[in-house]
Amino acid sequence: MVTILKSTIECNDTRLGKSFDIFIQVMIVLSLVSFSVETLPNISDELRTYLYRFEVFSVSIFTFEYIARIISADDKKKFIFSFFGIVDLFAILPFYLSTGLDLRTLRTFRLLRLVRILKLARYSAAAKRFHRAFIIAKEELALFLFAALIILYLAGVGIYYFEFPAQPEVFSSVFHSLWWAVATLTTVGYGDIYPITVGGKIFTFFILILGLGVVSIPAGMVASALSKAREMEDD
Repeated sequence: MVTILKSTIECNDTRLGKSFDIFIQVMIVLSLVSFSVETLPNISDELRTYLYRFEVFSVSIFTFEYIARIISADDKKKFIFSFFGIVDLFAILPFYLSTGLDLRTLRTFRLLRLVRILKLARYSAAAKRFHRAFIIAKEELALFLFAALIILYLAGVGIYYFEFPAQPEVFSSVFHSLWWAVATLTTVGYGDIYPITVGGKIFTFFILILGLGVVSIPAGMVASALSKAREMEDD
């Protein structure tokens, strides 16, 4: 029994394994479409009933898949706490926890159903390559993230001291200034808040230069790691 499950779920080079993979992918896409249809205004009660029945059916399929993957896993604990193990759990958990909840909480749990889209990554070779690349560059990315958070905080503090005297209602605290820092460092630049003092404008110029590095450096790290991941696949 376990051998059959393993060959069906983990071996996508067999006919049965390919069929199972395609079926699960179709179910994921249909469940996301169903989620979107539920948000349409003024849908009929009949359609809502059909959508609920499909949700029950899809959750049953995903539950079977989750249990089957646990049974067929060589290291069950490792699978349960792995990325895809957690994704598989959160893909079905909202349905079982939503019973008896108030409407606001229920909407939050329904939103968690979008986790199912991450299940598609299991069937993508490119997604697996990205995962491998992030593992290769995880230490460098973690260090850069820490440095970026420090720069973000210092940018918020700096613009606060430059602009608070001139715009106390906009840059009323360091926390309010962090929104400007995020928009500037990521080079988004919404334009909803901006400096008007000379010092603030000069400070913003240097922050924009730093922002180019904040965007480009991690992209270069991931690109280099992707090249290494592809070389590992070729070997």
